Amino acid sequence: MSRADRDGFAEFYAVQFRQIAAQLSVYLGDLDEARDVTQEAFVRAWQRWDRIAGYEEPAVWVRRVAWNLGTSRLRRWRVARRHQVLEVVAPVPGPEPHAVAIRAALAGLPDGQRRAVVLHYLVGLPVAEVADVCRVRTGTVRTWLYRARLTLAVSLRDFREVHTDAGL
Repeated sequence: MSRADRDGFAEFYAVQFRQIAAQLSVYLGDLDEARDVTQEAFVRAWQRWDRIAGYEEPAVWVRRVAWNLGTSRLRRWRVARRHQVLEVVAPVPGPEPHAVAIRAALAGLPDGQRRAVVLHYLVGLPVAEVADVCRVRTGTVRTWLYRARLTLAVSLRDFREVHTDAGL
């Protein structure tokens, strides 16, 4: 594309963009969406500018493309809204009290201990692999696991006592 063609498109864009976007904003009810659609229409015009520049009214082509894109968006919005209305969202039960207690107890552990507990007890990695993942010695992982078990036992014992007394 020659410099004159690029300059011609830039001038065309500067003159027409606001007008087309304003028309579409009334149609779509959203200025940002109208600008997006208008921008897409101008991108498509740029890709074909060598041909569209020869049209008697290139703005008519861009306007038609922009309106078609806007109409497509409105259809998608309507379909999405229809499905959203039809979708029945089942209530999700909250977490069980013991799950909340376990999460809270784990959150109270230092990072290394928590990582070791998760990798060893929940993921099922052997101590050697946990040490490799954490980049520490196996003895360090064993110490973390030992200390974590002690801390968790105290935290969860307190939880059990509170909930046993409450009749849960």
